[in-house]
Amino acid sequence: MLRGRGTEIRNRNRACGVEEIKTRRRQQERALRKARKEKQLVSKRVLRGLQDDGEEMEIRETSVTQEEVLQLYQRIRHGSEDRPAALRSLRQVLQLKEAQQIFVRFENSIHVLIGLFTSNLASVQLEAAQCLLELSHADDPSISLVCLPATPYLLTYLSGQSVKFTELCLYVLGNLAAENEAVRSQLLVQGVIQAVATCLQSPHGAVVEAAAYSLSQLLQAKEAGEKIVPAILEANLTPHLVHLLDLDSEFGMETAVECAWCLHYIVSSGVNNECLISQGLVRQAVMLLVALGRAVDSGTTTDGVELLIYPVARCLGNLVASDETAQCESQLRDSDVLKALRTFISRFPQSRPFVTRECLWLLNNLTAGNGRFCSAIFCLNLVPVLLQLIPFSGGINTLVLMLLGNIAEMGPEYCEKLQQQSDVFSALCTTLRTADAEVVRLTLEVLNLILSHCQQACVEFVNQSGIPALEAIQYNSNEEIRVRANFLMDRYFTNENKAV
Repeated sequence: MLRGRGTEIRNRNRACGVEEIKTRRRQQERALRKARKEKQLVSKRVLRGLQDDGEEMEIRETSVTQEEVLQLYQRIRHGSEDRPAALRSLRQVLQLKEAQQIFVRFENSIHVLIGLFTSNLASVQLEAAQCLLELSHADDPSISLVCLPATPYLLTYLSGQSVKFTELCLYVLGNLAAENEAVRSQLLVQGVIQAVATCLQSPHGAVVEAAAYSLSQLLQAKEAGEKIVPAILEANLTPHLVHLLDLDSEFGMETAVECAWCLHYIVSSGVNNECLISQGLVRQAVMLLVALGRAVDSGTTTDGVELLIYPVARCLGNLVASDETAQCESQLRDSDVLKALRTFISRFPQSRPFVTRECLWLLNNLTAGNGRFCSAIFCLNLVPVLLQLIPFSGGINTLVLMLLGNIAEMGPEYCEKLQQQSDVFSALCTTLRTADAEVVRLTLEVLNLILSHCQQACVEFVNQSGIPALEAIQYNSNEEIRVRANFLMDRYFTNENKAV
């Protein structure tokens, strides 16, 4: 049986106690929550299906020469009867990165395109807008700067009569704002928040969805907390965004997805979460997750439902982890949200692992230091479901271990319930043998918590071949892990302490 290796190791082992583990876990979780809140999601929209004739445009996949782009530029510049057709061809060519770079280098090319965008001919206007959309989708942030002169016109046309044209302008604005602070600064000065607020009140679902998308792109900016979120709160946009978090909304699930991302970014900024909670965000998010859970359970859900679960769970998870935790919990007491989360983490680990991961993150925040939610885990028989996720990588297994640690931290009663689960030690022995150092570290923490609170668990751990798993760690290259494994051996499985 493996023993401690010398005075130095034993001294270090004294720092591996339960209270020290609890403190370290809280510090690590705070850092992880901060990183998760700050993680951005830039996803520009190209909308190739938004054609004025209802037909899909063929996506250009070949290369292009400067001469080809020049010919198209000359056709739209000098004017001809086939100008709409020339713009359509240019739009197709602008799907290529090299064509985008070539076009913006031509003298006055953007100004010519803006001139056509402001034309009195609706067909020309719409095709020019499609060309701007292709340019706004460029990966190169410098191209959005080149398009900067178009922003006053884009904002002006948001009040137009054409739904399709308004929608296009909103997506162009959102794409341009996604990666360039100079563009965002100019848009704020030009009144983009007020313009988007008006569009969010539109009776047309396509416009509302596009407006929420533009807003979400603005909110991803690093300066959002300082400049953009306060402007949105001042414009009183958040109650409308909360209201649109509704599966039965007349505007559809896609609009709810965009609004959910907006609310996630606002919550992540931490500017005024108390205000959001008072406006019913927690209640609405819970109602939506419960409705989605029932839909998934009954098989009546539509394709793409995971795209809504993801931002709503993330938004709620960040709210629960904020300074307003108590206010959140008061609105979660009588909800069926845990049942919904059980459904999601069971249904999506293979097909949509990001959904399972996000729901585990929310569960982790709900159970951290909260005996009521930890008890609910047992009432809903969730532990076996969690243990089935242990083999999954990509962050799923680490979140499961964090959850088990949250439960074990609550004390002897909870640890006894954990050790009564037939597969818990078998699963932990499996994770002890993995090559992932973080997984092994978390497993050792969970084991230490369970064994310290529940002495009879030592016998069950031995019966599940736990000792060989611990002994094998003496060959681990990570010194911290070796020290922790030795600590468990010395404390619980030596002849002196007679644990076995």
